[in-house]
Amino acid sequence: VQLQASGGGLVQPGGSLRLSCAASGSIASIDVMGWYRQAPGKQRELVASITKGGSTNYADSAKGRFAISRDNAKNTVYLQMSSLKPEDTAVYYCNAYLLPRWDTTWGDYWGQGTQVTVSS
Repeated sequence: VQLQASGGGLVQPGGSLRLSCAASGSIASIDVMGWYRQAPGKQRELVASITKGGSTNYADSAKGRFAISRDNAKNTVYLQMSSLKPEDTAVYYCNAYLLPRWDTTWGDYWGQGTQVTVSS
Protein backbone atom coordinates (compact mmCIF):
# COMPACT_ATOMS: atom_id res chain seq x y z
CA VAL A 1 0.00 0.00 0.00
CA GLN A 2 1.29 3.44 -0.96
CA LEU A 3 0.03 6.97 -0.49
CA GLN A 4 1.43 9.41 -3.04
CA ALA A 5 1.01 13.10 -2.27
CA SER A 6 1.49 15.92 -4.74
CA GLY A 7 0.68 19.58 -5.29
CA GLY A 8 2.91 21.39 -2.83
CA GLY A 9 5.04 24.35 -3.73
CA LEU A 10 5.82 27.99 -3.15
CA VAL A 11 2.93 30.43 -3.08
CA GLN A 12 2.52 34.05 -2.06
CA PRO A 13 0.40 35.03 0.92
CA GLY A 14 -3.24 35.08 -0.06
CA GLY A 15 -2.68 32.51 -2.77
CA SER A 16 -4.10 29.04 -3.27
CA LEU A 17 -2.82 25.51 -3.67
CA ARG A 18 -4.47 22.15 -4.18
CA LEU A 19 -2.92 19.04 -2.70
CA SER A 20 -3.76 15.54 -3.90
CA CYS A 21 -3.04 12.15 -2.40
CA ALA A 22 -3.76 8.85 -4.06
CA ALA A 23 -3.74 5.54 -2.21
CA SER A 24 -2.73 2.55 -4.27
CA GLY A 25 -2.00 -1.11 -3.81
CA SER A 26 -3.98 -4.00 -2.43
CA ILE A 27 -6.64 -2.12 -0.48
CA ALA A 28 -9.88 -3.65 0.74
CA SER A 29 -11.41 -0.51 2.20
CA ILE A 30 -10.53 3.02 3.29
CA ASP A 31 -12.30 4.70 6.20
CA VAL A 32 -10.97 8.13 7.13
CA MET A 33 -8.55 10.08 4.94
CA GLY A 34 -6.88 13.24 6.09
CA TRP A 35 -4.16 15.80 5.88
CA TYR A 36 -1.67 16.63 8.61
CA ARG A 37 1.13 19.14 8.64
CA GLN A 38 4.38 19.63 10.49
CA ALA A 39 6.22 22.92 10.66
CA PRO A 40 9.89 23.11 11.71
CA GLY A 41 10.23 22.63 15.44
CA LYS A 42 6.56 21.78 15.89
CA GLN A 43 4.55 18.63 16.31
CA ARG A 44 2.54 17.14 13.49
CA GLU A 45 -1.04 18.38 13.64
CA LEU A 46 -4.31 17.51 11.96
CA VAL A 47 -5.41 19.94 9.27
CA ALA A 48 -8.56 18.23 8.00
CA SER A 49 -10.10 14.80 7.67
CA ILE A 50 -12.97 13.22 5.78
CA THR A 51 -14.83 9.96 6.24
CA LYS A 52 -15.85 7.59 3.49
CA GLY A 53 -19.35 9.02 3.78
CA GLY A 54 -18.12 12.58 3.37
CA SER A 55 -18.22 13.91 6.92
CA THR A 56 -15.46 16.43 7.44
CA ASN A 57 -13.45 17.76 10.35
CA TYR A 58 -11.17 20.81 10.30
CA ALA A 59 -8.60 22.33 12.57
CA ASP A 60 -9.64 25.80 13.71
CA SER A 61 -6.78 27.27 11.67
CA ALA A 62 -8.17 25.68 8.50
CA LYS A 63 -11.85 26.49 8.88
CA GLY A 64 -13.14 28.82 6.22
CA ARG A 65 -9.93 28.67 4.17
CA PHE A 66 -9.34 25.00 3.39
CA ALA A 67 -11.67 22.41 1.90
CA ILE A 68 -11.10 18.67 1.98
CA SER A 69 -12.74 16.30 -0.46
CA ARG A 70 -12.26 12.77 -1.72
CA ASP A 71 -12.99 10.54 -4.66
CA ASN A 72 -13.72 7.09 -3.28
CA ALA A 73 -13.55 5.46 -6.71
CA LYS A 74 -10.00 6.72 -7.09
CA ASN A 75 -8.95 6.32 -3.43
CA THR A 76 -7.86 9.93 -3.59
CA VAL A 77 -8.14 12.79 -1.13
CA TYR A 78 -7.74 16.48 -1.95
CA LEU A 79 -7.04 19.59 0.07
CA GLN A 80 -7.94 22.91 -1.53
CA MET A 81 -6.13 25.64 0.36
CA SER A 82 -7.03 29.30 -0.12
CA SER A 83 -6.06 32.57 1.55
CA LEU A 84 -2.78 31.01 2.51
CA LYS A 85 -0.71 32.59 5.26
CA PRO A 86 3.00 32.32 6.08
CA GLU A 87 2.06 30.29 9.16
CA ASP A 88 0.63 27.61 6.85
CA THR A 89 4.20 26.82 5.78
CA ALA A 90 4.88 23.18 6.62
CA VAL A 91 5.33 19.72 5.23
CA TYR A 92 1.87 18.33 4.55
CA TYR A 93 1.28 14.61 4.99
CA CYS A 94 -1.71 12.63 3.83
CA ASN A 95 -3.08 9.84 5.94
CA ALA A 96 -5.50 6.99 5.38
CA TYR A 97 -7.02 4.60 7.87
CA LEU A 98 -7.47 1.52 5.77
CA LEU A 99 -7.72 -2.24 5.57
CA PRO A 100 -5.26 -3.98 3.24
CA ARG A 101 -6.57 -7.00 1.33
CA TRP A 102 -3.80 -9.13 2.82
CA ASP A 103 -4.60 -8.33 6.43
CA THR A 104 -7.45 -8.42 8.94
CA THR A 105 -6.28 -5.33 10.80
CA TRP A 106 -7.06 -1.72 9.99
CA GLY A 107 -4.12 0.66 10.23
CA ASP A 108 -2.83 4.16 9.59
CA TYR A 109 -0.83 4.69 6.42
CA TRP A 110 1.09 7.84 5.55
CA GLY A 111 2.23 9.58 2.41
CA GLN A 112 5.75 10.89 1.96
CA GLY A 113 4.91 14.54 2.61
CA THR A 114 4.83 17.54 0.33
CA GLN A 115 6.31 20.93 1.17
CA VAL A 116 4.08 23.99 1.19
CA THR A 117 5.84 27.32 1.54
CA VAL A 118 3.90 30.56 1.82
CA SER A 119 6.18 33.52 1.32
CA SER A 120 6.45 36.74 -0.61
